[in-house]
Amino acid sequence: MFLRTQTNGSRTYLLVVENERVGSTVRQRILHRLGRLDQLQESGQLDALINGLGRFSDKLLVLGAHARGETLTAETVHIGPALIFERLWEACGIRAVLNGLLAARRFEFSVERAIFLTVLHRLIAPGSDRAAERWRADYVIEGAEELELHHLYRAMAWLGEPLSAQVGATPFAPRTMKDVIEERLFARRRDLFTALDLVFFDTTSIYFEGHGGAPLGQYGKSKDHRPDRKQMVVALVLDGDGYPVCSEVWPGNTTDVSTLVPIVDRLNQQFHIRHVCIVADRGMIKAKAIEAIEERKWSYILGVRMRNSKEARDIVLADQAPYEEVFERHGGGKGPAALKVKEVLVGDHRYIVCLNEDQVVTDRRDREAIVAALRDALAEGDKALVGNKGYRKYLKTTGERFAINDAKVEAEARYDGVWVLRTNTDLEPMVVALAYKHLWMVEQIFRSMKSVLETRPVYHKREETIRGHVFCSFLALLLRKELENRLAEKRWKLEWADVVHDLDRLQETRLTLKGAGYVVRSQPHGVAGKVFQACGVALPPVIRPC
Repeated sequence: MFLRTQTNGSRTYLLVVENERVGSTVRQRILHRLGRLDQLQESGQLDALINGLGRFSDKLLVLGAHARGETLTAETVHIGPALIFERLWEACGIRAVLNGLLAARRFEFSVERAIFLTVLHRLIAPGSDRAAERWRADYVIEGAEELELHHLYRAMAWLGEPLSAQVGATPFAPRTMKDVIEERLFARRRDLFTALDLVFFDTTSIYFEGHGGAPLGQYGKSKDHRPDRKQMVVALVLDGDGYPVCSEVWPGNTTDVSTLVPIVDRLNQQFHIRHVCIVADRGMIKAKAIEAIEERKWSYILGVRMRNSKEARDIVLADQAPYEEVFERHGGGKGPAALKVKEVLVGDHRYIVCLNEDQVVTDRRDREAIVAALRDALAEGDKALVGNKGYRKYLKTTGERFAINDAKVEAEARYDGVWVLRTNTDLEPMVVALAYKHLWMVEQIFRSMKSVLETRPVYHKREETIRGHVFCSFLALLLRKELENRLAEKRWKLEWADVVHDLDRLQETRLTLKGAGYVVRSQPHGVAGKVFQACGVALPPVIRPC
């Protein structure tokens, strides 16, 4: 039903009409003739009619009051992040798993809501749990209205709480509640999807501020380049599709090579994965670790530290067999990087040598720049630069002086653009190389954990709350991956920063007018509309009473 005008000669009439279907055509049926338009306007009857109808329309009532300058009290809150990630929280089964484990416990607050608040804060405005408690006041998060800071701390402690049964614990950490959550989430997803074929594994270190973190906080090899700070080691396992499978938090002096076998055992015993191929970086490869994995009849694709492995350095890289081309060199753009591969067998050890010819050029230029800068520094007698690791490997001593080691410079050229893999699979060399290249997913997620998700600063002092704090980053990564998959199904590749920014711009303003409450929603901006569409979430009405 709507209004339209009808002109007869010099007179225009205002009509109330509606559309009705007659056969295959749509016709307008006149419901009422309101009168001549000029007379309705001159007499004020049209304005009176509109104002009268406005009493039955929340939208016109609010807009009319604003236009007349009537007093409105307003409060604005953010609604976009919670609407989207609440849906994904449900879809991933996180709410169901948490509530199932909490059913036998009697907390005076909702632990599940406290964890969701912490995870949402980690996605939108990364920071500490103290910051999350303050941040909550500006957001609509169902069920989180009464949460206080001590509730968040208790929720983190529950996540990191050691289990009474420690069967299957790794040598470096107890089994905790977060382990059970990971295993149940994986079991739910495994029911819907195929079994694992590839598992990507890597570790990073996160240092503590001040004196916190004991006993997790230990001195070790810092990947943050902060050997002066105590740290913890965080490990992450992804499946072949990039979904987080599980995480581990270990003392900071745990070495990478000692972590691989415990992860394999946990996947086997607790996730009931009978066979999978482990893909891991160069720091994981040691003879004992490989032997232990082979004893368990697991497959692996491991990077080799070429300069430290005599077999790889002296035999594999010396092999003169031709390469097989996987991707040709291209003239720029977004195509895959140039890649050549070949297989080299040394006894019962199978190696795959990979060559990126584009990287050859980059490595050569970088080395030439280092050597040139070193020559200039030595010419000025600046021996302080000798402490630079990039310089040091190209130097030799000549009595009491330093000089460029030209033989070393020449020897380094053999490593340009090359990396070596060791595997016990029978996969084609190209497949092995591409599988290893996908390990960048783990590295990218660790960068997210440290920057976008900002696990630090970790202010907790108790070990269980630290584990819970880090595990919330794991859950945040799981939600982010679920959202990225839904966007990919629509063939939309959106920048994560744009997603967060535009979701955060979606707001509701709560107005009070003459004792009555109304909620007015802002329009979605940027990519927010696509995110809502991809997740199947309907936008709330523009104006509604409350």
